[in-house]
Amino acid sequence: MSDFVDLGELPCTLDGGAAARGAIGLIVLGIDQTMELEFRRLLPTDGVGLYATRLFCDNEITPETLRAMGPRIAPATEMIMPGLHLDVVAFGCTSATMTLGEEAVFAEIRKVRPGVACTTPVTAALAAFHALGARRIGVLTPYAPPVNAIVRQYLEGRGVEVGAFGTWNKVLDPEAARITPQSVEEGVVRLAQAARLDAVFVSCTSIRLSERIESIEARAGLPVTSSDHAMAWHCLRLAGVDDRVPGAGRLFQLSLDGQRAAA
Repeated sequence: MSDFVDLGELPCTLDGGAAARGAIGLIVLGIDQTMELEFRRLLPTDGVGLYATRLFCDNEITPETLRAMGPRIAPATEMIMPGLHLDVVAFGCTSATMTLGEEAVFAEIRKVRPGVACTTPVTAALAAFHALGARRIGVLTPYAPPVNAIVRQYLEGRGVEVGAFGTWNKVLDPEAARITPQSVEEGVVRLAQAARLDAVFVSCTSIRLSERIESIEARAGLPVTSSDHAMAWHCLRLAGVDDRVPGAGRLFQLSLDGQRAAA
C-alpha cells in the first residue's frame, strides 16, 4: 500500500515580492570584482531587489576601451528582468560615463527601458555633492593620467570645484580592485589634510569603501563617498526608498535634497 498523498492545488496569497519597495537594475562591468559586494553591504534587504547583469569590457582602462563600452549598454540592459518592472537602472562605470557622457549612457539604457530612472557613478556623485552641500571636492582615483584628465575635466565642466586630486596610477582594473581599504583610508586622509575640502570622492567602481566608511570619515573629518557608495544611495532614493542606513556614512542619512532621511 502506497503512503503517497497528493494535496492538489493549495491556497496561497501574493504580496509585492522581494522588490516590493524598490527594484534596482545594475549593469556591472564583466571584470568588476567589487560593485555587487558594495551594494549588498549598503542596501537595506527588506523589500529592495537588486538585479545585476554583466557587460563585456577590457582589463585595461584607456579612453579607447572606455568608448568601446557604449554600444554594449543597451544589450546588457535588455538582460535585466525582461518584461518585469524596474524602478531604476544604474550603469556601473565611472570613467566610461565621463568618456561617453551621462546623456549618451541614459539614451542607451532607454532604448530598451523607455522612461526608466537612470543613474551612473558620476550622476550619483553629483547628486551626493548636492545633498551634502559640498562644493569643493577632493578626488581620489586608481586611474592613469589620460583617464584622470577626463575625470577632472568632466567634473569641472559640471560645476564641481576640484580642490585636490590623488591617484594610485593603475592601468589594469583587476589591480584597482586589489587596492586595500587601508590604502583608501590613507589616501582620503592625505587629500583632506592637503587642501580645504567639503568632501572627498573616490572614483572607480572597483574601489572598496563601504566596510570602513565611518572610520574614514571620522579620520578625514569630512563626508566621503565613492562610485559604488554614491550610486547605491542614489539608486535607493530614485526608487523611492528614503531609509537611513546605519553604518553607511553621512550620505546614507540624507534624502536627495539633503534633508534628514526617514528613520
